[in-house]
Amino acid sequence: MTAIAEAVAGGVIGGRLWLYANYHCNLTCAYCLTESGPTVARRELPLRRLPEITEEARAMGFTAIGVTGGEPFLVTGLPDALDRMAAILPTLVLSNGTLFGRALLSQLAPLGGRDFKVQISLDSAEPAANDEMRGPRNFAKVVEAIPRLIALGIGVRIATTTEGLEPAALERLCDLHRSLGIPDADHVVRPIVRRGRAVDRGLGVEAGPADLPAELTISADGAFWSPFGPTVHGGRLDTDLLLTRVTRPLTRPAAALLEVAGAGSSRLGPEQPRIC
Repeated sequence: MTAIAEAVAGGVIGGRLWLYANYHCNLTCAYCLTESGPTVARRELPLRRLPEITEEARAMGFTAIGVTGGEPFLVTGLPDALDRMAAILPTLVLSNGTLFGRALLSQLAPLGGRDFKVQISLDSAEPAANDEMRGPRNFAKVVEAIPRLIALGIGVRIATTTEGLEPAALERLCDLHRSLGIPDADHVVRPIVRRGRAVDRGLGVEAGPADLPAELTISADGAFWSPFGPTVHGGRLDTDLLLTRVTRPLTRPAAALLEVAGAGSSRLGPEQPRIC
């Protein structure tokens, strides 16, 4: 058993390796960790590298891959890379759910039935409340996209932030995702973390290394402690959770994570058990 596999099995680090595919986005969400938007620099990981990193991750003992951004599906050619990645390790991609038109769905069709899921953000069962935080017509596009993905045999998870969400409002949202075919087990409920735009709006909870699980995260800027690490505020990259600027080979940042995690850290993170 490799050192990574032992650390994952022992709960010292998370089994999922996170990859920031890009930083640009078609939305400008109120609490975005990375201050992403249409005019933000792309800062993409090379597309060909994503399956290569996934191969490295499997050999080292990681058990899953997560792809985030920005909006990852703005990266041309991503569906093909995801198909190759999902053939290596279970793969999860985070999305705002607004881009699943006919062309993209056709490109994603080969992923039907693979160990692959799309996690889509949805913060309220009320369109106006959801769109106030995320952007015009976000709600409508999300509820259209979910059945289309499910029809392709692609798994879907819903991610909800709980800022200002009362229990009754959360229950209405749970009723909605169930009606769309998303079971409670695929509903992730979590607070906003006060990084990125959330800082300026006074939203969310403060979270440092002791509050975030150790999940190796690779971006164009380096390797980080957590997917909440390579965030941006005031146009500047946050480096408080930076492990190393070196990301190749993957053994280098993995060793840095193990060294820090071995010194002791909380295993509790901001993602909470579902409460549907």
